[in-house]
Formats: sequence, C-alpha cells, structure tokens
Amino acid sequence: MPIDKFKIAFIGSHGVGKTTLCFGLAARLKSRDLSVEVVHEVARRCPLPINEETTVEAQAWILHTQIAEELLASVRYPIVICDRSVVDNYAYLNLAHGPSARLERVMEDWLESYDKLFLVPVASAPRADGLRATDPTFQQQVDIRVRQLLAERGILFHDLGAVTREHWLERSVDLVLQALQPPQLDLL
Repeated sequence: MPIDKFKIAFIGSHGVGKTTLCFGLAARLKSRDLSVEVVHEVARRCPLPINEETTVEAQAWILHTQIAEELLASVRYPIVICDRSVVDNYAYLNLAHGPSARLERVMEDWLESYDKLFLVPVASAPRADGLRATDPTFQQQVDIRVRQLLAERGILFHDLGAVTREHWLERSVDLVLQALQPPQLDLL
C-alpha cells in the first residue's frame, strides 16, 4: 500500500478515549507494515493554565505546539495520527475567552491539512487524572463547541457516535484502510 502522506486526528472533548484510539489505530496500521507516528496531546505539557482556567496565551501555545509537532511527524513518517487537532484546541479557547480572529485563521487554515477527522463523542464523565477537568458539564460544552466549529466551516468528519463504543476502533481502522487503498481499475 504505497502512500505519500496521510494525516488523521481523533478530536473531541477530554476524557472520551482519543488517546486509546490513537494507539489502537497505530498498532493496527503498524501490524500491516505501515510506518506511523502518533502526535501526543500537547496540552499535558503546557506550562500555562488549561481547562476552565485557560488563557489566550495557553491556547496559543497549545495550538502552535500542536502544529509544530504535526509538521515534524509529517516530515518523518508517511502516516501521522494526532491525539487532538487544532479544532478541539481552539474550542477550549473559544469557550473560555470567545473568538480570537488571529488564532481562528490559523485553526481554519490548518484544518485543511487533515485527511481524516474522527470525532470521539462523550460516552461517560471524565475521570480524574491529576490534570484534566472532571466537570461533566464542561466536558459536554467542549464537545458541543467542537461540533459547532466543524459545522460552521462545513468540515467533514466521521462521528464515532454513529457506532457503539466497542466498535469505535474497528470503524476507524476500516475507514483509514479504505482511504489508503489505491483505487481499483475497472478492467471488466
């Protein structure tokens, strides 16, 4: 399956299973001898406030660091799987501080670089992990805002809420493998 470049992102609120899906998809693709890199969620390394207390500076740091890590991974590997994207990072900023014309332009421009977006729905309340917010209302607000940002821009995505949670990985794998397959010639 020769491919040039292909970038996937699992998007949505915190505590929904994006990281698990990233690693699951990477393992499945690697088992097919595909060269894959996972871009880990950068918010965990942000030296500034996140969650409900986030600042414009924190979200700018997260957004630009996300882009930088995606660029680096894309240079090194043909397939890149992102744990988050610019749209969900921007959703946190938007909820806390409203729109930022400057960062919104960056987000809109970079959104075009993804070949597949998988929206992971909220299926349960977030668990405490020492970093992420545990308020289920905030988790839902982020989910809603991500969906609104995508809809407002007409961005196509695969909503994993269309299948049950135990089938999220299989659905993702199937859709990515379909996209990676070269088109078949109609010889008959």
